[in-house]
Amino acid sequence: MTSAPLSLPLRYALRELRAGIRGFGIFLACLALGVMAIAGVDAISSALTDGLRTQGRVINGGDVEFSLIGREADPAELGFLAGQGKLSVIAGTRAMARTADGQTALVEIKAVDALYPLLGSAELGLGKPLGETIGGEGTQVRAVADPTLFARLNLPPDAAVTVGALSVTLADRLVSEPDKLAGGIGFGPRLMMTLDAFRASGLIQPGSLIRWRYRLALPPDVPPSTVTDKAKAAFPQAGWEIRTRDDASPELRRGIDRFTMFITLVGLTALLVGGVGVANAVRAFVERQRNNIATLKTLGAGSNLVTVIYLTQTMMLAAFGIVIGLTLGAALPFILAYGFADYLPLPITPVINPAGLALAATYGVLTALAFSLLPLGRAREIGVSALFRDAIAPGRRWPEPMFLALVAVPVAALVALAVIFATDKKVALVYVAAALGAFILLRLVASLLMALARRLPRAHNTPLRLAVTNIHRPGAATPSVVLSLGLGLCLLVALTLIDANIRHQLSAAIPDKAPSFFFVDIRRTDAPRFEAFLKQAAPQASFERVPMLRGRIVSVNGTPVEKVQPPPEVAWVLSGDRGVTFADTVPEGSRVVEGRWWGPNYSGPPQVSLEQEIARGLGLKVGDPIVVNVLGRNITATVGALRKLEWQSFGINFVLVYSPNTFNGAPVTDIATLTYPNGASDDTELGLLKQVADAFPAITAVRIKDALQSLAELAGQLAVAIRAAASIALVASILVLAGALAAGQSSRLYDAVILKVLGATRGKILLAFVLEYGLLGLATAIFGVVAGTASAWLVVTYLMNFTFTFLPGPALAAAFGAMALTILFGLAGTWRILRQKPAAHLKSL
Repeated sequence: MTSAPLSLPLRYALRELRAGIRGFGIFLACLALGVMAIAGVDAISSALTDGLRTQGRVINGGDVEFSLIGREADPAELGFLAGQGKLSVIAGTRAMARTADGQTALVEIKAVDALYPLLGSAELGLGKPLGETIGGEGTQVRAVADPTLFARLNLPPDAAVTVGALSVTLADRLVSEPDKLAGGIGFGPRLMMTLDAFRASGLIQPGSLIRWRYRLALPPDVPPSTVTDKAKAAFPQAGWEIRTRDDASPELRRGIDRFTMFITLVGLTALLVGGVGVANAVRAFVERQRNNIATLKTLGAGSNLVTVIYLTQTMMLAAFGIVIGLTLGAALPFILAYGFADYLPLPITPVINPAGLALAATYGVLTALAFSLLPLGRAREIGVSALFRDAIAPGRRWPEPMFLALVAVPVAALVALAVIFATDKKVALVYVAAALGAFILLRLVASLLMALARRLPRAHNTPLRLAVTNIHRPGAATPSVVLSLGLGLCLLVALTLIDANIRHQLSAAIPDKAPSFFFVDIRRTDAPRFEAFLKQAAPQASFERVPMLRGRIVSVNGTPVEKVQPPPEVAWVLSGDRGVTFADTVPEGSRVVEGRWWGPNYSGPPQVSLEQEIARGLGLKVGDPIVVNVLGRNITATVGALRKLEWQSFGINFVLVYSPNTFNGAPVTDIATLTYPNGASDDTELGLLKQVADAFPAITAVRIKDALQSLAELAGQLAVAIRAAASIALVASILVLAGALAAGQSSRLYDAVILKVLGATRGKILLAFVLEYGLLGLATAIFGVVAGTASAWLVVTYLMNFTFTFLPGPALAAAFGAMALTILFGLAGTWRILRQKPAAHLKSL
């Protein structure tokens, strides 16, 4: 019978399934949740990516965009662009808007020509076309603004504000703009005007931080790559940042990829937590099938046949749960697109992604195999007599080594998939190591807890003695409870502390040592007068001013940036323009760790200093060359020194600091900070903001509190999405916990009936169970808080470069919730037993 045909296990499995799937509810729910999380995240990511691609022309504002910062295109460049297709010019910068009654606000100016927008349309509050609303000249200039500006300054319709030297009338509210996503994150509300009005504002000065965008709508038969290749060949040193319709928002796409990877790992956590539920369900299933297995072995069935029969049945049920998860996951982007499209900031094009569904299904199959093989393998080694004897005295048996090696196959496949399909292999490897470590540690915690309970002196209090005994007795639920609750609690504490630390850093810790203001676009001719003004207006504050230009890295150690593949944490340095400066001495907040500073009055070949970690990520060391395009010129410099920076200070930090002789004669503006020693009140800061805006209208002041508020709001939005994904893992943990405790209800029933027969009151039995579940919950909560805090510390310290602060409130709240949850689920199945008479149950024991 050991070599029965393959159809026999299938027939036997189907015959047993006719009796129903009792006991497999948690099994199905856990698999469905985990698969849904992975399939849903992939489907939403694909929908967003497809949305960016299909609407790339609209988001990009054209087929190709050439952008420059700090300078306009010269006549030759402008003539070349105009000859390629329909050309639209846009300028953008930050400035201060002032009202007649002295209110000020930072605004994001967008100056457009008559052709804007080339694609799509801007929506205004009154419904009129944009071209008919903005325009005018002299004292009759009309602009439109984001509704936030009206609300922030409490402005009525047709109110006037002053920007630079220009007074503009806010003719309408700007509801939406088709290319908003391509502009990135703004720190102020949008103010849109014509290019002619912008030129009359006095904000355009040599070296001003103005981004000029030149957008082309190409003929249908001209691909964007043809134009970009021509542009690079004709103007190799133009310093353009080129973006095409095929990659309209690379920063956003990279953000989606990173966020997708993180949420996928959270979904995989849910699946792994659910795997514990799978193992519990299969183990309970084997216990229920003990008589059947014994009968089969008595009739001559071999261990292999028994294993195949019940593995077939398990995987058939797993397939059912996986299909449910795939269906729900595939439906998520359609639900978002058709139910919440008006609330989404990104375009979404829902599609069915077969590759993503196949990957999620593979994860589900491997998880089911990895967690069901071990309990099935233990049963295969049990003899007939032992199977019957184990009903009274269960023993601990491990499968033979070859079977354990078979179990390792799906585990290794899960690890390989998690790493291969991750956008950041380093993060994926850390996650895999942490997940495996968590499983091992939690199993050790369970074993130590059982060993400790076994060695404790016998308590005189009967309920306490019963509770301690139940923790270590044969067949105790301790390992399952600790695994399921510990994993979920660890994840909850880690995410809670990471979120709390981000908010703490942005709202409390950083402002204590951060500057109160950043000032940009300070003309060198105005710099002495501006510094004197601030010393008089805020004598107690410290002032720091440094020169600044904008540059884009072109090549690193002779390799063009297009061919450089730095790690994700460094890639931002190569995406677009960066601020650069020059100095005779090492800037404050920096220290040289490699190489040597050039010193005052240096007149040799250009040298540059980089931040140490960024240099390593780019593969640069002291003596290597780096080429940066500044104002249309490629500047080649040698790395002379590497520095450590205090990024958290929020001071003036630059990745690239050059020797001063590098930029002799270049149009340079200054950037400055103003820092109150012990902070300042809102009234003080707002009063100074008004004085600066009145005296120096061309200088842009950025109040740090306002910038941090914008960042905090963005972090809050991301935290909501992370919590939503993490809640799937937490629900899986709760389900597994409920299943683990439910699996032990037969033992609880036996205990309760015997204790009642021996004279125990309902109150004492209930107290014993409360103490047992409370002790389990407390021990697991302690581990979850410690492990979750350690995980949060690693993320906050090494990935976010923040100073970690342990916040006991969120952690202790999670621990208390874990204890309460364990007690609640533990008592849920016991309460019904305690209310009934023992006689009815003694008949079935």
